[in-house]
Amino acid sequence: MNKNNTSTTQTHTRRTFLTRFWLLLGLAALAELVWVAVSFVKPKKQKQTAATPSIITAGPVDSFDLGSVTAFPRGRFYLARLENGGFLALSRECTHLGCTVPWVEEENRFVCPCHASTFDIKGVVTNPPAPRPLDIFPVTIENDVVMVDVSEAVERKRFEVGQVVRGY
Repeated sequence: MNKNNTSTTQTHTRRTFLTRFWLLLGLAALAELVWVAVSFVKPKKQKQTAATPSIITAGPVDSFDLGSVTAFPRGRFYLARLENGGFLALSRECTHLGCTVPWVEEENRFVCPCHASTFDIKGVVTNPPAPRPLDIFPVTIENDVVMVDVSEAVERKRFEVGQVVRGY
C-alpha cells in the first residue's frame, strides 16, 4: 500500500509540474503576442539626427502661391500657403495611427491611405477616424524667407487663427 501511495504522489507531482510549465509557456507566448500587437499599432517616433537640421529654410514667401501645398520630404512636413497669405507647416503623419498622409491636389485635401481620414488645407479633420487635426511645426518668416522648426511637432486639438503665420 505504501508503494502505491508513493506512485500516486509522484504522478500527481509530475502532473502538477507539467501543468504549471505549460501554463507558464502559454503566458509567455501571450505576452509576446501582446507586445508584437502593441508595437505594430504604436507609431514610431522619428529621431532627429545630426545630418537633419532642425530649422529648414523653405524659401522666399513669394515662391509659394496662395492656396498651395508644398511637400518637404526631408523635413517630413507640408507647407501650406492659405488663401489669406498665411503659412502652416503641417506634419505628414495622420493623427489616427501615424500613416503618411499625402496631399491630393485634385481634391484639395489630405487623404490618409490607411483608414480614409481626410483633412483640409489647414489640417482640420473633415472625415474621421482621425481624432484631431494634423500636428504643426513652428513657422517663422525673416527677411521674407519662410523657415520651419522641425525639432518637435506641436499637437493641437483644433485649428486656431493664431496658428497661421503671415508674411507681410
